[in-house]
Amino acid sequence: MAEYTVKVRRFQPESGAGAYWEEFDVELEESLSVLDALLEARSVHDGSLAVRCSCRAAICGSCGVKINGQSTLACKTKIQDAQDQANRAAGVPLPPRPETNRAAPGGEAEEAARPEFAPIVVEPMANMPVIKDLVTDMESTHWEKVRRVTPWLIPDGPEPEREYIVPPESMIDVTQSMACIQCGACVSACLSMEADPEFVGPAALAKAYRFVGDPRDSQRRERLYDLAQDPHGIYDCTHCFMCVDACPKGVAPMDQIMRLRRLAADEEEIEDLNNGRRHEAAFTKIIRRKGTLDESLLLQESYAAGLRGKLIPTRGAIVGLIGSIPTAIRGIRTGKMRSLSKLIPGAHPKLPGDAQGRVKRIYEHAEEHRTQLNLYVTGEEAEEEMAEVDVPGGTEPQAPQVTGT
Repeated sequence: MAEYTVKVRRFQPESGAGAYWEEFDVELEESLSVLDALLEARSVHDGSLAVRCSCRAAICGSCGVKINGQSTLACKTKIQDAQDQANRAAGVPLPPRPETNRAAPGGEAEEAARPEFAPIVVEPMANMPVIKDLVTDMESTHWEKVRRVTPWLIPDGPEPEREYIVPPESMIDVTQSMACIQCGACVSACLSMEADPEFVGPAALAKAYRFVGDPRDSQRRERLYDLAQDPHGIYDCTHCFMCVDACPKGVAPMDQIMRLRRLAADEEEIEDLNNGRRHEAAFTKIIRRKGTLDESLLLQESYAAGLRGKLIPTRGAIVGLIGSIPTAIRGIRTGKMRSLSKLIPGAHPKLPGDAQGRVKRIYEHAEEHRTQLNLYVTGEEAEEEMAEVDVPGGTEPQAPQVTGT
């Protein structure tokens, strides 16, 4: 067995004191988990250490914590993997651990020197109130928001005698979101929720897609309209990918949010009060035209698209542009919009040479061949793997066929 030091952020509300750090030395097999280390610390060192757990098999989602700064499940994280991660973060080399003692010249066993290792840091999940030690209150930041998206089917028509029967292939689209175990790791990792606590959140929005994509539900447009118009809804996500990295079951909540956006904007054509659909259209238009993003023009095109929109702006466009001034000022102060080409709309240069033409051809090719499959895989059908397809101005390699599982 190997020795490990687990550094736990503790909070004992009955003491009246603030949070503090405490280290526990435990001996475990390298194949065991961080949860095993916490339970060992509670059993051997301090029985008051509070940790929530149940199945110990990454199924119930109870043991969500932050390990070395990353939101995850304690039962799914091997203790040795956590140790290696802590060492890398601290810049500690990874020498082999001594397994046996060597004989001293006098005949007595001499204990081999244990190399220095960084402690494994375990904290309660973020974006949630802490009840005690590693136990958090998931009600206000998780369950309340899951209930907000109406997490049940609303079918239409007469109730069947037994169950609603649909073709199995029609349910493939929602299998990824159905894999969620409600552990809250994505909520803990979400930077948007850290900035805006009212954000509906990745877990709830992934659950929303589970019903939006269900063919038995009759309220698809109503659900999308509600989440698109909410200032803390689908357009409050900032694409940070943190929830994708944190999810232990591969649900990829951000991908589900993007699917909700596409359905709301492209299929249902919902003009939202948050300007999300117009912003997406302006972004795509500028990249197609220039190959790079003209941020000053993006602001104008989002609120006042086209020449007519700029000559005769609506009241909403004027209010939106004025409201964006503080953001523009922050961009200038931080140096993001310091150059003249980034301050004057339309002055941003295009890509040099034929690069811009290639961007346009990529757009055209993707729009003609893109197929969205299960588990949010976007691929292209091909008769032969890596076949080449003729595109104006040259050839582009075509991706191999991708199938859903």
